[in-house]
Amino acid sequence: MTDWSRLSHAYGPADDIPDLLDRIASAPTAELWSDLWSALCHQGTVYPAGFAALPWLAGRARCGEREQEVQAVLLAGAILAGAGPSHGVDDVRARFATETAALLVAANRQLGAGTDPTDYVHLLEAVLGLEGVPGWGEELAWGIVNEEYQIACPDCEGDLFIALGERGFFSAADDYALTDGAVETRPLRPAAPADLNGIGRRLHDRALADGRQEVAHVLTHVFGHATCPSCEADFAVADRIVADPSGR
Repeated sequence: MTDWSRLSHAYGPADDIPDLLDRIASAPTAELWSDLWSALCHQGTVYPAGFAALPWLAGRARCGEREQEVQAVLLAGAILAGAGPSHGVDDVRARFATETAALLVAANRQLGAGTDPTDYVHLLEAVLGLEGVPGWGEELAWGIVNEEYQIACPDCEGDLFIALGERGFFSAADDYALTDGAVETRPLRPAAPADLNGIGRRLHDRALADGRQEVAHVLTHVFGHATCPSCEADFAVADRIVADPSGR
């Protein structure tokens, strides 16, 4: 039996969490899920109560209600992605290995189901978080869903915007969405699918296998190259996303 009063979340002692879990289980709403997210994974910061909630989340991930299953998978993925050495992450993963495996099965099941591109990318990120893939379990979805990463140039260290979507695929040293007039940009150079390797190849191939050609196309740019408009430095976009996770 979990003694929630001995655990903490973003706002203090976690003795209020069991009631919140019961309310979600009996009459789930978006507001209740938002409250749970805010307490257990506040702006990417995780807390002991979040790990203790993993068995409950694993149960919700197979409750038979798709929206609830997706919410459970996403929150669990975010909790595990945010766990680091200070949390004893290896011990956490060992302790909750069975629950994590069940959540991963659920995440992969939901990826194969019909869902909109935004949910798909978030689920893809959740899979990486549950698996413990460094960096991408926290950094994949934000830039793709919002069609922009913010990173630092590896040479001049200036702030850069990496645009990915409706406005085009380019790098800019100025905020192109807020600046009046023309902004100097450089086109991104997408990776050829055959040249992808590692996590880039895996994500691209998975998106294609799931019929997500639009996501696969964006991924060729995420794992492609960019040029800094300020100093003309050439760099791999993915390397900067992981090295400088400030894109949110």
